[in-house]
Amino acid sequence: MQTSIFKGMQTMNQSHAVLSQQATFLQSVETYMDRAFEYLSLAEGLGERIRACNSTYTVRFGVRLRGRMHSFTGWRSVHSEHVEPAKGGIRYDPSANAEEVEALAALMSLKCALVDIPFGGSKGALRIDPKDWDVHELERITRRFTQELAKRNLISPGRNVPAPDMGTGEREMAWMADEYKRTGPSDIVNANACVTGKPLSSGGIAGRTEATGRGVQYAIQCFLRDTRHNGVKGKRDLSQMTIAVQGFGNVGYHAAKFLSEDNGAKIVCVIERDGYVWNAAGLNIEALKQHQLATGSLLGFPGASSYIDTAAGLAVECDILVPAAMEAAITWSNCQDIRAAMIVEAANGPITADAEPILRERGIVVLPDLLVNAGGVIVSYFEWVKNLTHMPFGLMERRRRERRNVQIASALEAMTGNVFPLDMRNEFMEGGGEVDLVRSGLEDIMSAAYERISHLLQMRPELGDFRTAAYCIALNRIADAYKAIGI
Repeated sequence: MQTSIFKGMQTMNQSHAVLSQQATFLQSVETYMDRAFEYLSLAEGLGERIRACNSTYTVRFGVRLRGRMHSFTGWRSVHSEHVEPAKGGIRYDPSANAEEVEALAALMSLKCALVDIPFGGSKGALRIDPKDWDVHELERITRRFTQELAKRNLISPGRNVPAPDMGTGEREMAWMADEYKRTGPSDIVNANACVTGKPLSSGGIAGRTEATGRGVQYAIQCFLRDTRHNGVKGKRDLSQMTIAVQGFGNVGYHAAKFLSEDNGAKIVCVIERDGYVWNAAGLNIEALKQHQLATGSLLGFPGASSYIDTAAGLAVECDILVPAAMEAAITWSNCQDIRAAMIVEAANGPITADAEPILRERGIVVLPDLLVNAGGVIVSYFEWVKNLTHMPFGLMERRRRERRNVQIASALEAMTGNVFPLDMRNEFMEGGGEVDLVRSGLEDIMSAAYERISHLLQMRPELGDFRTAAYCIALNRIADAYKAIGI
């Protein structure tokens, strides 16, 4: 054991020396994997097989728009097919590249393994700025991209299932699903399951849009309930904590909304690309979102002070920092400036591998992206299952639950001689709609995954942090899947 620990420390030190020049996203993910491999007993060569992406496809295609031909480049990377279908979002971003897509695909493999849902890892991107194109033009581009993916079996209910990511949403997923059906798949009955994150009207599921932000909330709650750890500097009540959120898109907005409205946390700072807003008494998240939608910026929000120094926003003093934007937000060069007691990774890869040891030395707790932002893929799994079963969640049970609740209420009234409180009666009688079941399932899976991480960390304290424990669990599961199929 001591030899293994020494090797792990040696590898970490060597990696830190190499990465201190500024780790790329893919280098960070691979470094985290290498650290975890030091604590696993895998057959020779198996770790190397798991570490590498199976395939990365580059597609280039043209679309005639505005009187001329425009060329576009996109990627779809399949990290692992130890379980099929492979699952992962598609982002539209002008800075997208193949290496970034491979890193995201690797994280998807690990994330699905950690939370124990039956998907391999994949990811896609199109190098495009959606703001440069009108809606009808984006639709034509998306449909052509879908055709290119379909030609290569990179979109299919049983082989590869995309979802929304940065720059895409329900609208793009609806276009992709419709275009996939037009290609004439052999399994047309289940064709709706070719993508997830669709609108409800196109086969989506209630609670998918909020899922990643909701998962962030559940991850924080799991940590604060865990008596094996000391909370956030001894504090366990979110209503007594201050939170800063970097990124105010879908994930950051929903995480901030739920943490403030449900848990009473003070969201004191929200950071975006053009600056940040601050209010020590707490921001009104819904009003801030409406301001952003109306003006295109957080700055100038009347309920806060506005600053243009984005870097200073990350360094504000708070209990919890939630990076919910892009990868590599916290690096070797700025990690010493962080003044949060805890970092909760709502984005993919916001902390680079060269920054992690420094944060750990400073006593800053990190809840890793592998767990924290798994809510999206968990609820995508629910949507995929719904599309394959062709049955809404709760359809066969809701009325039975309502009748049972009526019987319980009547029994309580008969035993106590009191009338059931009217303000509670309607909620108690409710049998639970699809969104209630989705939230319940999401919380259950998130809680179980957190418990596995925390328990392993307790049993093997030499792992040192939540990320290494999470990677060990995920990599071990992938290794078991490969061994089961004879690889």
